[in-house]
Amino acid sequence: MKISSCAASLLVVAGLGLAGASTPALAGKTLDAVRQRGEIVCGVSTGIGGFSIVDSKGEWTGLTTDFCRAVAAAALGDTGKVKFVPLTPQQRFTALQSGDIDLLATLATWTLTRDASLGLLYAGVYFYDGQGFLVPASLGVKNARELDGASVCTASGTTSELNLADYFHANKLAFKPVVFDSQNEARAAFFNGRCQALSADVSYLSSVRASDAQAPSDFAILPELISKEPLGPLVSRDDLEWFSIVKWTLYVLVEAEEKGITSANLDEMKKSADPSIQRLLGLNGELGAKLGLDAEFGYRVIKKVGNYGEMFERNLGPRTPLRLERNLNDLWTRGGLMYAMPAR
Repeated sequence: MKISSCAASLLVVAGLGLAGASTPALAGKTLDAVRQRGEIVCGVSTGIGGFSIVDSKGEWTGLTTDFCRAVAAAALGDTGKVKFVPLTPQQRFTALQSGDIDLLATLATWTLTRDASLGLLYAGVYFYDGQGFLVPASLGVKNARELDGASVCTASGTTSELNLADYFHANKLAFKPVVFDSQNEARAAFFNGRCQALSADVSYLSSVRASDAQAPSDFAILPELISKEPLGPLVSRDDLEWFSIVKWTLYVLVEAEEKGITSANLDEMKKSADPSIQRLLGLNGELGAKLGLDAEFGYRVIKKVGNYGEMFERNLGPRTPLRLERNLNDLWTRGGLMYAMPAR
């Protein structure tokens, strides 16, 4: 049977594509540097309970620091091979752009401007948040519209400062912005009575109320969310191999929860006949090789850090000082937004 030259060309192109799809990925420059150094340098927020804070033993704890450890487990096989670098909002993007850190895991909102102009890439979302207001209960305010004319503390270099202006302008309300160089300064000013409300992401406000207030019940988080704040890890745009490793580390954490795989039942789940579980745990296929990693990178991530739900409950859940419910951060099968791309 004869085929046209055009059809033959298409077959050749398709063949090249299939061949490329089965070729193991080459390690990128970041992974090479990380392996040579023997650790990942991870930028984190400065002292935010539940996300990145040093505990009484001198150890970094929190959801974002656990994510850094998950990437270390995937790339280096050891969650202890992470150097944490605390960064302010003004420092965080510059530190990644300059190569001082390999990964930025802070509470940096994914926006169009940041996505398009920083030379960086968001590798997914590990927490869906929204901006709100923390007020003294004695103020008697029940919703954000009652803050007309109020003084509001916030930090510069964050989306919170811009969102405040947008919200009050859109609702034809007046307010007095009290802006500080850092979130630490803004929250200290709030508790010292320099402003009537503190505005930031609700996750941050929950952390502040739990850690800074002598009596957390004396302060209220108003019910409105005035913005969407998808928070996720960032990497440099000039290394797509590293971008893929960080992105798929996040998806491993989420898919593990989707499949009911935990750090406790992991070895028992290796016996599952489910092909998707076998692929995730490195028993079927060559997914690790496509990322420049070994076959068991997903197994290590789950074994050493747990799935996404375990990370959330350990750092932010109802049994922690923050007492956060899953809400948008629940799995898509339970009404949330957490959804992993297929690991195949």
